[in-house]
Amino acid sequence: MQYRTLGHSGAVVSNYALGTMTFGAEATEETSHAILDSYLEAGGNFIDTADVYSAGTSEEIIGRWLAERPDARDRVVIATKGRFPMGTAPNDVGTSRRRLTRALDSSLRRLGVEQIDLYQVHAWDPITPLEETLRFLHDAVSSGKIAYYGFSNFLGWQLTKAVHVARAHGWNEPVTLQPQYSLLVRDIEAEIVPASLDAGIGLLPWSPLGGGWLSGKYRKDQPPTGATRLGENPKRGMEAWQARNDNPRTWAVIAAVENVAAAHGASASQVALAWLADRPAVTSVILGARTTEQLADNLAATDLQLTPDETEALTEASQPQLGVYPYGPMAQEQRSRKIEGGR
Repeated sequence: MQYRTLGHSGAVVSNYALGTMTFGAEATEETSHAILDSYLEAGGNFIDTADVYSAGTSEEIIGRWLAERPDARDRVVIATKGRFPMGTAPNDVGTSRRRLTRALDSSLRRLGVEQIDLYQVHAWDPITPLEETLRFLHDAVSSGKIAYYGFSNFLGWQLTKAVHVARAHGWNEPVTLQPQYSLLVRDIEAEIVPASLDAGIGLLPWSPLGGGWLSGKYRKDQPPTGATRLGENPKRGMEAWQARNDNPRTWAVIAAVENVAAAHGASASQVALAWLADRPAVTSVILGARTTEQLADNLAATDLQLTPDETEALTEASQPQLGVYPYGPMAQEQRSRKIEGGR
């Protein structure tokens, strides 16, 4: 396992984080604890959850795991999120001070900790003034309830605005952003990645395997069956599956991944993860797992070193489709000049 600073903070996290959205939904508590144990034994120290994961059950499972292993709390960095509905009342959603105060206190209780290391706003709130949200986060740091804060699912302009509003008021600044990012979903490279590099924000990509497509388990024109999320619930997401299946870019990316995997005797998942972990601004890639076997396969990516030619082949095959203007011309110029941003 490699270790990196959490954005521009001094906290150190492993370059692969453990996502826990499956806890309490697709993984029982016993399995979830086994996954946590395996992750810790492998050298991982960064656990990501959210209050809405299984309606708080994911946090509770992690809390009971921490309680049974007193030494684990000092070894791991705990991240959670708040913003989405946890009830049906008007104030059970959003990023107002009232809402986030209750959300944070509830997460602290479910996790059984005195401080959350990284508290993340799960998405932009178009109703609450940004200053109100940022002042709450600053106060939460000052009070010791959280150590750092970040965002998830923000656009580039939203991230940049938040950074500069915080600076203008002398408040604590965000350290991370959690976006969807993979070889199949690279649209964030147009604005979000540059904005993150500019502000020293560390990226924590979610869905790094493109919803399972980059694991190699799907085949063209063959709807998934069996032990997959879509296979077990075919009515959910079939339209999105069809759109990706019909896109030639999907299969070009998968072919490139499988070619590299064959050269290394590695799995397709490991290749996709290794490519992503080395992208500019990426601090830690969030791994989701339903079993310890799945986690072990993904964590093997830590030992996979792609050659420059392999990285280039994957990057070229997966060039994002950014349209005509303004992103298309700018992306083409960057490719032609071989410009790469630093981490």
